[in-house]
Amino acid sequence: MSAAVEGQRPGRAPGPRPGRSALVAWCLYDWANSAFPAVILTFVFAAYFTQAVARTPVEGTAQWGLSLTLSAFAIALISPVLGAIADQGGRRKPWLLFFTVLAAFFISMLWYAKPEPADVLWALVFLALANLAFEFSIVFYNAMLPDLVAERRLGRLSGWGWGLGYAGGLVCLVIALFGFVDTETPLFGLDKATAEHVRAAAPLAALWYVLFAVPLFLYTPDRPKTGVGKAEAVRSGLKTLGATLRNVRRYKEIVRFLVARMIYIDGLNTLFAFGGIYAAGVYGMDMTEVIYFGIALNASAGVGAALFAWIDDWIGAKRTILIALCAITLISAAIVLVEDKALFWTLGVMLGVFFGPAQAASRSLMARLAPRGMEAEMFGLYALSGKATAFLGPLLLAWATTAFDSQRAGMATVLIFLITGFVLLIPLKEPAREPEGR
Repeated sequence: MSAAVEGQRPGRAPGPRPGRSALVAWCLYDWANSAFPAVILTFVFAAYFTQAVARTPVEGTAQWGLSLTLSAFAIALISPVLGAIADQGGRRKPWLLFFTVLAAFFISMLWYAKPEPADVLWALVFLALANLAFEFSIVFYNAMLPDLVAERRLGRLSGWGWGLGYAGGLVCLVIALFGFVDTETPLFGLDKATAEHVRAAAPLAALWYVLFAVPLFLYTPDRPKTGVGKAEAVRSGLKTLGATLRNVRRYKEIVRFLVARMIYIDGLNTLFAFGGIYAAGVYGMDMTEVIYFGIALNASAGVGAALFAWIDDWIGAKRTILIALCAITLISAAIVLVEDKALFWTLGVMLGVFFGPAQAASRSLMARLAPRGMEAEMFGLYALSGKATAFLGPLLLAWATTAFDSQRAGMATVLIFLITGFVLLIPLKEPAREPEGR
C-alpha cells in the first residue's frame, strides 16, 4: 500500500493527459446529476412533499430530514468499502454506470407519490434509495479527477464541473417550471388535480441524469484494469481499507481535512437541502416562486464556481474554502434574521455565489491530497466525511423546528456546523505546489 508523505504531493500517472473532449464529457456528468439535488432534493419535490404530501409543512420537514439521515448512515458505512474495492480493480466507469442507472430508476419512482399522506412512506423510501445510489456514483466520478489533468489545473477542472452542474440544474428547473409547473396546459396533458404536473419533476430528473451522463462513458478514458479478479478485489480492498484506518497517522493532513469537511459540509448540505422548504414555509412562496428562487440560486452558484476555479489554482483550495465558508456563514445568519422577502431573495442569490466554490475546492483539495492508487478509497472516505455526521444537520434542524415550532430556529442550526468546520480547517497544511513545467 502506498503511503502519502506529509507536505508532499502524491505522484500522478505518467503519460499524456486526456484531450478536451474527454474533459468536457467528464464535466457533463456534473450537468447530468445536478437535476437530482436541484429539482428533487431542494426546490421542486422537497417543497411538493412538505406542502402537499405530508400532513403539515413542519411534520413534512422533519420526515424529509429523517429520510436523508437514514440514507446518510448507509452512505457513510459503505462508500469507503466500495472505493477501496474499486481501487483494486482499477476501473471506475463500471461502478459509475451501475449506480447512475440505479439512481435514475429510484428517482423516477417518486412520480408515484401522490398528494396524500398515504404516500408519505413511498416518497421517503425512494428518496433515501435515490440519495444512496446518487452518492455512491459520486465516489467513482470524483476518483477520476486526478487522472484527467495536471495538479496545477485541478481547481479549474473541478470548478468548471461544479459550474456546469449548477447550469444543468438551472436549465432543468426552467424546463420543470415552464413545461410543467407554471403553465395552464402542462406538457403531455398532465392532470393538475392529482399534481401530475409537479410529480413529473421526478421522471424529468431521472431522464436528464441518464441522458447527459452518456458522453462520459463514451469519451472520458478510464484507468485500465489491474487484472485482479472480483473476489480478490473485495478481499484486497477490505484489507487495504483496514490498513489505511489502522495507519491513519500517516495521513494526518487528510484526516484533518476530512474531519473539517465532515462538519462544514453538513451545514452546507442542510442549508441547500432545506432551502426550498424554508422559502415555502417562512416566506409563503408557492411552488412557482420556489422554482424561480432555485433558478436564481443555481445561476449565481454556477457563476461563483466557474469564477473561483481560477482562484483555487491561484491561492490554493484551502484558502478558497475558507473564504467561501466565511461568506456563507455571514449571509446565512442574515437570512435567518430578515423578514422582507425581497431582501431574502437578494441574500439567497449572494449565498449561491459561494456555494459552488466551497464544494468544488473541497473536491480539488481531496484530489491533491489523495495518494496515487488510492483515489477511489480516499474519495470513499471523502464521501464518508460528507455523511458520517450528515444525520446531525437534518436531525438538529428537525428538532429545533419542532421544539420551537419555527423553521427559522431550525435553519439557524446550520451556523454551528459552518463555524466549527471553518475553525478546524485553518491549521491544514496543503501539499507543495507542482512546478509549472510538470
